[in-house]
Amino acid sequence: MQSIQKDINAAIKALPNTDQVSDGYHTFGELYEHRILLFIALAKCHSGQAWKFKANADGQKWEGWFGLGIFPEPGKQITYHLPVSYWDTMDCPAYEINPHYDGHTSEDIVNRLKNL
Repeated sequence: MQSIQKDINAAIKALPNTDQVSDGYHTFGELYEHRILLFIALAKCHSGQAWKFKANADGQKWEGWFGLGIFPEPGKQITYHLPVSYWDTMDCPAYEINPHYDGHTSEDIVNRLKNL
Protein backbone atom coordinates (compact mmCIF):
# COMPACT_ATOMS: atom_id res chain seq x y z
CA MET A 1 0.00 0.00 0.00
CA GLN A 2 2.80 2.42 0.89
CA SER A 3 4.36 1.88 -2.56
CA ILE A 4 1.07 2.81 -4.26
CA GLN A 5 0.82 5.96 -2.14
CA LYS A 6 4.37 6.95 -3.09
CA ASP A 7 3.57 6.39 -6.78
CA ILE A 8 0.38 8.46 -6.54
CA ASN A 9 2.18 11.27 -4.69
CA ALA A 10 4.97 11.27 -7.27
CA ALA A 11 2.44 11.43 -10.13
CA ILE A 12 0.61 14.32 -8.48
CA LYS A 13 3.86 16.24 -7.88
CA ALA A 14 4.74 15.79 -11.57
CA LEU A 15 1.56 17.55 -12.72
CA PRO A 16 1.96 21.12 -13.99
CA ASN A 17 -1.15 22.21 -12.03
CA THR A 18 -2.60 20.24 -9.13
CA ASP A 19 -5.62 22.52 -8.61
CA GLN A 20 -7.91 20.11 -10.50
CA VAL A 21 -6.79 16.94 -8.68
CA SER A 22 -9.83 15.63 -6.81
CA ASP A 23 -10.76 13.14 -4.14
CA GLY A 24 -14.10 12.71 -5.90
CA TYR A 25 -15.74 15.46 -3.87
CA HIS A 26 -13.44 18.49 -3.95
CA THR A 27 -10.39 19.55 -5.92
CA PHE A 28 -7.13 20.64 -4.29
CA GLY A 29 -7.88 24.12 -5.63
CA GLU A 30 -11.27 24.20 -3.89
CA LEU A 31 -9.85 22.92 -0.61
CA TYR A 32 -7.02 25.47 -0.63
CA GLU A 33 -9.50 28.26 -1.37
CA HIS A 34 -11.61 27.11 1.59
CA ARG A 35 -8.55 27.00 3.87
CA ILE A 36 -7.43 30.46 2.76
CA LEU A 37 -10.84 32.04 3.32
CA LEU A 38 -11.44 30.23 6.63
CA PHE A 39 -8.08 31.39 7.98
CA ILE A 40 -8.73 34.96 6.86
CA ALA A 41 -12.11 34.81 8.63
CA LEU A 42 -10.44 33.49 11.79
CA ALA A 43 -7.77 36.20 11.60
CA LYS A 44 -10.45 38.87 11.21
CA CYS A 45 -12.14 37.53 14.36
CA HIS A 46 -8.79 38.12 16.12
CA SER A 47 -7.72 41.19 14.12
CA GLY A 48 -6.10 42.83 17.14
CA GLN A 49 -3.69 39.89 17.31
CA ALA A 50 -3.02 39.48 13.59
CA TRP A 51 -0.04 40.47 11.46
CA LYS A 52 1.14 39.85 7.92
CA PHE A 53 4.64 39.52 6.57
CA LYS A 54 6.50 39.14 3.28
CA ALA A 55 9.32 36.86 4.47
CA ASN A 56 10.03 34.23 7.12
CA ALA A 57 12.12 35.13 10.15
CA ASP A 58 15.19 33.87 8.23
CA GLY A 59 14.41 36.20 5.30
CA GLN A 60 13.05 33.49 2.99
CA LYS A 61 10.40 34.85 0.60
CA TRP A 62 7.89 33.00 -1.56
CA GLU A 63 7.09 34.50 -4.95
CA GLY A 64 3.37 35.26 -5.13
CA TRP A 65 2.77 34.48 -1.45
CA PHE A 66 2.85 36.19 1.95
CA GLY A 67 2.42 35.05 5.53
CA LEU A 68 -0.53 35.83 7.79
CA GLY A 69 -0.37 35.12 11.50
CA ILE A 70 -2.51 35.36 14.60
CA PHE A 71 -1.61 35.24 18.29
CA PRO A 72 1.97 36.61 18.36
CA GLU A 73 2.72 35.11 21.80
CA PRO A 74 5.24 32.25 21.55
CA GLY A 75 3.52 28.89 21.87
CA LYS A 76 0.23 30.19 20.49
CA GLN A 77 1.13 31.43 17.01
CA ILE A 78 -0.79 30.22 13.98
CA THR A 79 0.51 31.22 10.55
CA TYR A 80 -0.26 30.30 6.97
CA HIS A 81 1.10 31.30 3.59
CA LEU A 82 -1.54 32.93 1.41
CA PRO A 83 -1.57 34.13 -2.20
CA VAL A 84 -0.43 37.75 -2.45
CA SER A 85 -3.80 38.59 -4.05
CA TYR A 86 -5.25 38.42 -0.50
CA TRP A 87 -2.74 40.89 1.03
CA ASP A 88 -5.28 43.72 1.24
CA THR A 89 -8.02 41.58 2.83
CA MET A 90 -6.39 41.99 6.24
CA ASP A 91 -6.03 45.41 7.85
CA CYS A 92 -3.32 44.56 10.36
CA PRO A 93 0.35 45.39 10.98
CA ALA A 94 2.54 44.49 8.01
CA TYR A 95 6.21 43.52 8.15
CA GLU A 96 8.92 42.73 5.63
CA ILE A 97 10.16 39.88 7.89
CA ASN A 98 8.02 37.91 10.38
CA PRO A 99 8.90 39.38 13.79
CA HIS A 100 7.01 36.79 15.85
CA TYR A 101 8.01 33.30 14.62
CA ASP A 102 8.34 30.85 17.52
CA GLY A 103 9.59 27.86 15.51
CA HIS A 104 6.15 26.24 15.14
CA THR A 105 5.55 23.37 12.74
CA SER A 106 2.50 22.24 10.78
CA GLU A 107 1.78 19.77 13.58
CA ASP A 108 1.94 22.61 16.12
CA ILE A 109 -0.58 24.56 14.03
CA VAL A 110 -3.01 21.61 14.04
CA ASN A 111 -2.71 21.29 17.82
CA ARG A 112 -3.13 25.04 18.35
CA LEU A 113 -6.23 25.09 16.17
CA LYS A 114 -7.67 22.18 18.14
CA ASN A 115 -7.09 24.11 21.36
CA LEU A 116 -8.81 27.33 20.27
